[in-house]
Amino acid sequence: MTSASNEHFSDQVELALRISMEAHAGQTRKGQLTPYVTHPIHVALLLARAGADDLTLQAALLHDVVEDCEGWTLEGVETLFGAEVARTVCDLTEDMRGSWESRKQAALDQVAEMEGRSLAVKTADKLHNMQTLLASLSAAPNPSSVWDHFSRGPGPTIGYARQLAEALMTRLREVGEFEPLGEELLEVVDRLERFVP
Repeated sequence: MTSASNEHFSDQVELALRISMEAHAGQTRKGQLTPYVTHPIHVALLLARAGADDLTLQAALLHDVVEDCEGWTLEGVETLFGAEVARTVCDLTEDMRGSWESRKQAALDQVAEMEGRSLAVKTADKLHNMQTLLASLSAAPNPSSVWDHFSRGPGPTIGYARQLAEALMTRLREVGEFEPLGEELLEVVDRLERFVP
């Protein structure tokens, strides 16, 4: 699942990048004017830095297309990128039905079943989201205004982030890959907890 060098990305990674850019066109990050596509690109860059293989990078670039983009299905991802990439995208696609609490509990429960590639992408995904939140809180003249974009506020949001980070770290240790990403995520969550009143 890791590769020695990512100096040149495969045609499939390039295709995943183009599809991600097209699928997320016009979308922005929560509470920001930043184009949404910067998120899957950043997730892929975190994984490339950690030595991830091409299939993992493809999945990272595509991890939100089924959940957030009209016209994309898991079958479409599988047709273009194969079963392994589609399985990872499936693992990262949140079922938006149900309450926030039930959805987050389902995500926590799912971590125990995830394979290495899905764990890696999920960890990098959460790491980038938490890094972005930390940067927003640190730069805001009134940090409490940042929480207006979150349905559950600081306590539940960071409480869930802590539970997820710990569950991911446990599984990353079990599979023996991408542990530094998990450690980095835990460090960011530690820093975020300072912003919880």
